[in-house]
Amino acid sequence: MQAVVKMPHIKIKIEGRIPNRLLSVLKEEYGPEVKVTSEADDEKMNIFETDWYKRIKGRMNPGQNLRIYRQNKGMTQMELGKLLGGLPRQNISNMEKGLRPISKKMALKLASLFHVSVEKFIG
Repeated sequence: MQAVVKMPHIKIKIEGRIPNRLLSVLKEEYGPEVKVTSEADDEKMNIFETDWYKRIKGRMNPGQNLRIYRQNKGMTQMELGKLLGGLPRQNISNMEKGLRPISKKMALKLASLFHVSVEKFIG
């Protein structure tokens, strides 16, 4: 008589640096079947060099840039208005929507506030 036992496929996912001690325990338990792989997702990349960013950058206008920088700082439109000398929230909203142009003077203030190039806010 013959008995056949099929071992189930075991997949263990460990993210980050794997300690040598853990690797040796896994190899001791599972033998040469242990395979260590790294995924491409673990690699860092410069987003500014991606095709996606280059496409999006061409479509961004000053108002959209303003909204992105404001939200990244966790500010409301009202808070930004106060920092810019008491501008009403509606003025900030209209600049973000492209209904109100961003003046050169305002672009300079925004660039200074967000520590970015003034070109981000000039159309």
